[in-house]
Amino acid sequence: MTSLPPGFILGTGRCGSTLVHELIARHPATGFVTNLDDLGIRQGNAQQLTLWRRLPAAVSEKGRARLAPSEGYRVLAREVSPMLVDPAQDVTSADLTPWLDKRLHAFVEKRMSGLESAEIFLHKFTGWPRASLIAAAFPDARFVHIVRDGRAVANSWLQMDWWKGHLGPAGWHFGPLSPELDEAWDAAGRTQPALAAIAWWILVDRHEECAAELGDRWLTVRYEDVLEDSRTHLTRILEHLGLTWTDAFESGISRYSLSSGRKAAYLQDLTPAQVATMESLIGDQLARYGYR
Repeated sequence: MTSLPPGFILGTGRCGSTLVHELIARHPATGFVTNLDDLGIRQGNAQQLTLWRRLPAAVSEKGRARLAPSEGYRVLAREVSPMLVDPAQDVTSADLTPWLDKRLHAFVEKRMSGLESAEIFLHKFTGWPRASLIAAAFPDARFVHIVRDGRAVANSWLQMDWWKGHLGPAGWHFGPLSPELDEAWDAAGRTQPALAAIAWWILVDRHEECAAELGDRWLTVRYEDVLEDSRTHLTRILEHLGLTWTDAFESGISRYSLSSGRKAAYLQDLTPAQVATMESLIGDQLARYGYR
C-alpha cells in the first residue's frame, strides 16, 4: 500500500536515467509502469513486477523483446494526456487543470493497486522535466535529476533514429530557439553537433529552474558518479525518495555490471573541432556540473 510520496527520475534523454530508473525499481517497495502496461497489457501487473525482479538484467536490454520499467508514453497519452508525452515546451503548474489533475492521480492509483509490498510509485521522464506540473499535482512528490556530460549526451542524440535536429528548430522536439540561442547556433555554423549541444543547454537550464523552484524536493546526481561509486550515490537517491538499502535491493542491483568505459566516446565519434564548438557553447553548464 502506498505510504510514500511518488518519486520521479528525470533527465535529458541519453543521460543514464534509464539505468538509474531500473536500478531503483529493483527495490521491492517500488511500483512502476512496465513496457507491457504501455502496450495495453495490464493483466497481472503485480506479477509483471515480481517476474521482472527475478529475471537477469539482460532481459531488460533495449533493442530486444523485453520486460522492463517504462516511461509509458503510449499509456500516458491514452489515460492522462498527450500534453505529458511530447510538449514543444515544458509544461508547468499553469497547465494543470482539475481534469488533468484527476487523471494523473487515477493513473498512479491504478498502477499501485494490488501491489501489496509497494510503498512508492516510481516513474521516469526524459526531455522536458515536467516537474512543475507534476509537483503541483503531487505537492509532496520527490524528484531525482540524472545529469550526464553534455558532450556525451549530444553525441548520443546525433546517433539516434528519433533525433529530429536535422529538421531544425521548426521541426525538432524543443520548439523555436530564443534569439540568443539562434545567434549562438548561427555563430557555430548551424551544424548538427552544435544544435545538439544547444538542446542539452536548453534542457539542463530548465531542469535547474525546476530545482530552484522545488528546493529540497529535488536531488541532482551525475550519471558518471553512479557508475564510479554506485553504493554512495544509489543510497543518496534511495534516501531522497524515503527508501533504505535492503538485502533484496542489493541482490537486485548485483545483476548489473556498471561500467564507465564509454563516458568519453564523443572524443572518438566527433572531430576535435566539433567537440571544441560544443565546449564553446555549453562550457558554463559543463562547469556547473563539475565536468572538465
